[in-house]
Amino acid sequence: MSVTVRARTTVLTRTSVLAGCAVAAGLVLAGCGGEKKEAAPSAPPTTLAPLPAVRAADVKPLVGRWAGAAKDYFQFAADGRGVWVRGGHKLWSGSVIPEGAGKYRFSWKGGDPKTASYWGISLSEDKKSLVFAVTNQTYKKAAEKKATKKGKG
Repeated sequence: MSVTVRARTTVLTRTSVLAGCAVAAGLVLAGCGGEKKEAAPSAPPTTLAPLPAVRAADVKPLVGRWAGAAKDYFQFAADGRGVWVRGGHKLWSGSVIPEGAGKYRFSWKGGDPKTASYWGISLSEDKKSLVFAVTNQTYKKAAEKKATKKGKG
């Protein structure tokens, strides 16, 4: 007994593939039952407190550049503004908020999260290094560049 099997080839055109995708998307959007259901939020929205006034004396130990091993750095100004940069890209910019005992939390989206201090830094006792809580990486205080006096000559 001999059996012959033939392969059946179906050719899908670009139009038929796009039409099938459109139908599938319509079913997904319609929820397969024609009802539109709103998704409940998984967590309440975070409200941010306004930024507190920061005194220059509170952030004085931070002022300057702090270099990390991953070729990134933090730069802080006397008014509490700061930036975290890696590869020429700003990863964070905002303000530092003193928490006391050498700890500072970072502002987020222009406000004060008041919690989540893992998004902040802790200064070492000698104030020559800091630890970024998110990555647990240590940053060393970069030497300040001295201004040179140029004389006429």
